[in-house]
Amino acid sequence: MIPAYLALEDGSWHEGVSFGAPGQAGGEVVFNTSLTGYQEVLTDPSYAGQIVTMTYPHIGNYGVNAEDVESERPQVAGFVVREVSMVASSWRASGELHRYLCDRGIVGISQVDTRALTRRLRTRGALRGVISSGPGDPARLVERARVLPSMVGLDLARTVTTSEPYETGEPGAPFRVVAYDFGMKRNILRLLAAAGCRVRVIPAMTCAEDALAAGPDGVFLSNGPGDPEACTYAIEACRRLIGRVPLFGICLGHQILGLACGGRTYKLKFGHRGANHPVKNLRTGRIEVTSQNHGFAVDESLFSRPEYELTHVNLNDGTVEGFRHRELAMYSVQHHPEASPGPHDAHYLFADFIAMMRAARAGRAAPGAGAR
Repeated sequence: MIPAYLALEDGSWHEGVSFGAPGQAGGEVVFNTSLTGYQEVLTDPSYAGQIVTMTYPHIGNYGVNAEDVESERPQVAGFVVREVSMVASSWRASGELHRYLCDRGIVGISQVDTRALTRRLRTRGALRGVISSGPGDPARLVERARVLPSMVGLDLARTVTTSEPYETGEPGAPFRVVAYDFGMKRNILRLLAAAGCRVRVIPAMTCAEDALAAGPDGVFLSNGPGDPEACTYAIEACRRLIGRVPLFGICLGHQILGLACGGRTYKLKFGHRGANHPVKNLRTGRIEVTSQNHGFAVDESLFSRPEYELTHVNLNDGTVEGFRHRELAMYSVQHHPEASPGPHDAHYLFADFIAMMRAARAGRAAPGAGAR
């Protein structure tokens, strides 16, 4: 076994065992409370620039496969677990987690007290950290963690977006959607296609006029990493799209839309990451268990403007989880309705997007999200 260290900017450090690729990796250390779905977590572009700690103590037991990835490669900066299984036990597995990470250059550390680490992150907030395999000086690693860039002000969407537009879904599908790729997960495209959409995926930096040139029935704003305020190009594009075409945003797309509407965003202390977050739909009164992955939120001051309605709220801390415009065809949510991993309670939001585009095409007022 090769020793490894995880050092944090607050001066603390953990000793463990290296797995995955050897070497050193730095990023913002966060935690995810999902019990399963580690491969989807690893390949979610929203985790770019972050070292992910899994709170569930046993990771890797069902291996990895080619079907459960949410992008073409792992996106995390590093991976922290209590115990990693070196054996894959599943009929779906095509390999083991530790080999998968090693082959793709992702540095991991196991045998870490992830409960103590999570308590520290909840108390102090998300911290910059460094994982290093092999013998090392923890004090030196702490200094390296302290010079890493802060997530505040960091534009990561442009680093994970597609380099060229592409299309997916049936060519003769009833609806045409333009999707801004700020770090989009593949299951979003699967669900849009299943709902009857031909989707044109475009780079994050695409201007509004180029997006509209494709003649879409609606525009989708995807999830993604980093600080939404740094995505000035996307905020401006959304500002120009409002009122011209139906809009549906999630996660980073939700935050960007909130900024385009004149709102503010702020960094959460330790963020929401996991597959078990309760959200109340204020339009129906129902409680939805949701999948989440974000470190920023829309400030509720947006709803001092009468044209905007708060539609969803997080029951853990009361933060904004969704809003809509009362007159225009536009709504967004902070959580991940596509899940992967996670529950399917919020899948209805894709059907609402279809209904909104159908109503806009017919020249009628659009129904609000979650009105059922």
